[in-house]
Amino acid sequence: MLLFSFVRYFFDILSTILTVYMWIIIIKALLSWVNPDPYNQIVRLINDITEPVLNKIRLILPLGTSFAFDFSPVIVILIILIIQFMLNYIEFDYILPLIIR
Repeated sequence: MLLFSFVRYFFDILSTILTVYMWIIIIKALLSWVNPDPYNQIVRLINDITEPVLNKIRLILPLGTSFAFDFSPVIVILIILIIQFMLNYIEFDYILPLIIR
């Protein structure tokens, strides 16, 4: 039973981390519309957390920054949702049935 609780806790932590990161990306996208002070500590923290991932997605996108709308946050959010779905699938269909036996 302890292993069952540990596995559930582990997957819950992963899901929570991904959800928090998704909300940070949403906040970053909303901040880009209002043009905040770039020297603000919170804005700098959000940029430092999100820009490495967003820049990698921007490099992969075929059109890059030629449009006025940046699709990289949308793509990262979709990737996060797919990862969360896969983690839930793995947890409930593969890992937990092995532990419950």
